[in-house]
Amino acid sequence: QVQLVESGGGLVQAGGSLRLACAASGNIFSINAMGWYRQAPGKQRELVATITITSGGSTNYADSVKGRFTISRDNAKNTVYLQMSSLKPADTAVYYCYADVRPAGYSSNYNYWGQGTQVTVSS
Repeated sequence: QVQLVESGGGLVQAGGSLRLACAASGNIFSINAMGWYRQAPGKQRELVATITITSGGSTNYADSVKGRFTISRDNAKNTVYLQMSSLKPADTAVYYCYADVRPAGYSSNYNYWGQGTQVTVSS
């Protein structure tokens, strides 16, 4: 199995910064991409940012976080980071890490999810 472990959430004032980390471990042959989604109370889960792992590290951001959030990766550690700056109360949500993984011994990729980490931005 594949496990994703997130860290770095917490409470911060508006305008502040937080850094999330997500480490993938387990039966991994390769990782195609990793990223972050978030879900605020009463809302659907939405994409925050993604980064490819196997092909050049291209990134994709939600319009609402462009210029404020930066996603990066450490391929050697199977870890992805989300640096969040200029945080707003609207960024308050549970942030979920995901990874597009080919497990060892499998011919297909599967999406795996972390347990979520709470980010709360106070005004």
